[in-house]
Amino acid sequence: MRRSPYGFDVLGTCTSCSWRTERFFCALPPDAVKALDSVASTNMFPAGSLLFSEGDPPRAVYVVCRGSVKLSIASGDGRTLITHIAHAGEALGLSSVFTTHEQKATAETLEPTQVKVVRREDFLRFVSEHAEACRKSCEQLASDCEAADDHIRSIGLSHSAAEKLAHLLLAWCAESGRPGDQGIRLQLLMTHHDISQLIGTSRETVTRLLREFRDREIISIKGSTLTVLDQAALDAMVD
Repeated sequence: MRRSPYGFDVLGTCTSCSWRTERFFCALPPDAVKALDSVASTNMFPAGSLLFSEGDPPRAVYVVCRGSVKLSIASGDGRTLITHIAHAGEALGLSSVFTTHEQKATAETLEPTQVKVVRREDFLRFVSEHAEACRKSCEQLASDCEAADDHIRSIGLSHSAAEKLAHLLLAWCAESGRPGDQGIRLQLLMTHHDISQLIGTSRETVTRLLREFRDREIISIKGSTLTVLDQAALDAMVD
């Protein structure tokens, strides 16, 4: 174990990791965890680091240990849409490693992030030798498909930008919200520009809507903490 410049310890092995959750690759059985440690290298990335870019060949799988990573796609005219925010336990680049197709998205860290990197050949051998790792891969790929459907539904079928933002805040509440005395607290790592790319609108619209939600006492924002004060109001927007 060594101390990172970002204020937390860098844990080199999954077997001794105190951050493990029940999500995907964090939930592997002991024998598979030990095997994963033997083929993976541990890397620490500052915020804004590219793990891979859209169009890259599938060189490796990237397992998020701590931190978060945004996945985005871009059009030829420079427009960008964020498709997913990955957290601890998720493996990035899975579909390309299995299909051998080029990466379909760009992966960029949102904050200081620890990642285990497993070369494609080593990962394919690992899942062929450990049935639970293969099952977790299938589980995550299925979850990715469901999340993509939900994202398309919220963007394509919402009637307004306010409804899109309400969908996003409710999803964050369900995924990582922490109940507090005043409401559900969220750590807001994304800029207004990032949020606009996530819901398919402009940065100016996101800024205006957050201000309106705050004025209506639906949310409060203090520093990087956003608190949902009135979840019922958000629910009413998406019904």
